[in-house]
Order: sequence, then C-alpha cells, then structure tokens
Amino acid sequence: MAKTVKVDQEFWSDGSNWIALPDHCEEGGTLAEFAFNELQAKNWCFFQTSGSEGLRKWVGLTKESMLISARAVNAHFDITERDRWLLALPVYHVGGFGVLARAFLSGSKITRLAEKWDAHLFVGTCEDVGATLTSLVPTQVFDLVAAKLRAPLSMRTVLVGGGALSSEIEAAALGLGWPVRRTYGMTETASQVASQRAEGGGMEVLPVWQVCTDSEGVLTVRGGALAQGYAIQEAGDWRWEAIPAEAGLRTRDCVELWHEAGRQCLRFKSRVAGTVKILGELVTLGPIQERLDMLRLKMGLQAGEAVVCDLPDRRTETRLILAVSGMSERDAARLQERLNEMLRPFERITEAKRLHSIPHSELGKVKFAALREMLLLG
Repeated sequence: MAKTVKVDQEFWSDGSNWIALPDHCEEGGTLAEFAFNELQAKNWCFFQTSGSEGLRKWVGLTKESMLISARAVNAHFDITERDRWLLALPVYHVGGFGVLARAFLSGSKITRLAEKWDAHLFVGTCEDVGATLTSLVPTQVFDLVAAKLRAPLSMRTVLVGGGALSSEIEAAALGLGWPVRRTYGMTETASQVASQRAEGGGMEVLPVWQVCTDSEGVLTVRGGALAQGYAIQEAGDWRWEAIPAEAGLRTRDCVELWHEAGRQCLRFKSRVAGTVKILGELVTLGPIQERLDMLRLKMGLQAGEAVVCDLPDRRTETRLILAVSGMSERDAARLQERLNEMLRPFERITEAKRLHSIPHSELGKVKFAALREMLLLG
C-alpha cells in the first residue's frame, strides 16, 4: 500500500545526471547523451514540463538548485527530523522530487503512496504512519473535500501547488481540518517561489528569490534555484535554450507583488496563456473555473469532472465550452445554466459536451491542447 523512500548523500554529489522518468520507462537515453556530451552537465536533474499548454520541454536544474529550494522551504515551514512526509506526487515531477530533497536535508522520514491516487487510501495511510506533512495539487484537495474526508490529527501542513486553489475549495478543506497552505512555483524554479505560512496570510516570497513584474504585471524571477535552461528535441535532434541567470526567467504568469510586515508577498492573478478574447473583451478562464468548482460542490455534482475550455470561433474569436465526464446530460445542462447565470454575457458557456474522459498530465493538470482537439473532433 505504501513504501518508505529516500535519496542519499551519494546521489547529490556523485556527478551523475538524473532524467526524471516514470518507473520502467526507457525514454531519455538520447537526452542523457546530449546532456553529457553537448552540455557537459554534471549533477543535473531534467524534468519534463507538464505540457498543459504548448511544447513539452525538459527543464535542466542542477542538484544544488534543488537543495537551495529545499533549504528555503524547510526553513519557511520549520521542517525537521521530527516530521513525516506522505508523498502522494510522482517523483518524476519537480513537486514530488522536491519532497525528497527537503527530507534529505531535514532528516525527516518519507512514506510514499505507492498506488494510484485515491482520497480514502491517502487519508488511511496518513493515519497509519502519523504523517505530519504532505504536498498535493488542487485536484487532490478537491477530491478530499468532495468525499468530506477529515484530516488526521497528526497532519500539520498541506502544501498545495501545481495550480491555483480556489478560495471555495480552500475554505472547505480548512473546514475539514486540512491545514492547506497555498504555494506558487514552477518546474523552472525547482518547486516553490512563494508560500503561505499561516492560514489567511499571503504567500511570502522565499528569500532565495528576487522577483519583479513588468508594466503588464508579468512576473520575472531570479535566484540560485533557477533552472539552467531547456533541452528541446525537434526532428530527432536536441537543442539547448539557456535561461540567462542575470536577466532571469520571464514567466507567463500575471501576479501582484507587495510588502507586508517586512516581507514581500505574491498573489497569483492569471496565466497569460489562460486569457482569451471574446467579442473584443479579455476573459480570464481561471476565475470561471473557480466558479464552476464552487457550483459543483453546492449542487452536489462532485462525481465526474467539469472543465471550461476555449475553442476558436470565426464570429466571436473565441467561444467557451463546458467539457464534462462522468456526468449525466441533465446534470451537465443544469451546471451550464447555473454557471451562465453568474457570468457576464460575453463570458457565457455556449455548449456543454460530454466526453468519455478529460486528458490530464501526470500531476493532474488538464492538457488543454489535447482537450481542444477532442472537442473539435467531437
């Protein structure tokens, strides 16, 4: 059901490069050769981006970058050898692997949830091992809330990243005793850039980062935990796209930055890629999805899945579709009607489409490129 895992001292200093792949996957051989021969990389880790939008790339991070991030997170949440992690994320993604780095530095123990994600199994394992810490994505938090599962008394912090956690789901999780703390980061930053320390507080920028925004509110990050660049394979050949350390990484995220009690805080607003135009009006999809998630809880439609997706339209430039799976036609229609009552006229959902399943990355993020293709073909 679960197994204990660790990464030892030798891993961090043996000069080897690690290609983050699922168990029994044999891909990545040519990338390993490219990293060693062309990049002359030593002690690097390569992670694929989640691929929710655009081209999939391999992000190259030094192992020291991973440890810099881990030290900052451990200090922020006072993680020590007394803690016990329950790892419910795959280690071939930076969110899961970051837990291994934090445990290595702090001396805390880890139990890895070995089976496919199941909310009831997760809670049972938490209770069995006395877990004090875990890291989840918003989809997993939604599952805990939908099943009305209460947090074990041992759990002191639940780090939530990999996507925006809606305020309604956050409130419901807190009401069930889950001490959820929002985090913001990306693969290129070896996990977290900013984290919420206490319930109700803002996300504080970790001291290893220098952050700023441009006139459009788009975030740029600099710091020692930043990735070196991207390995991209095109037509069978690899090329390297470096991230300049001095200039930093200009993200695709619009954020708000401010100072509070001597600390710099960050609030995620929207992804540039998640903004579309309808009849000349800018529409951000994230808040619409948050309203949809809230409605599902209020209407008792937790089963299945529902996602707002944009499709091209010759007349309006873009139209919004409600993609659902595991839900009846009647419930999908009710959900569309109730959601449209909350939206401005040009934001309204034009159609609800039932699918056998909605495509996801391994971390549970919706793969919108694949979803759009399914909707267009259907």
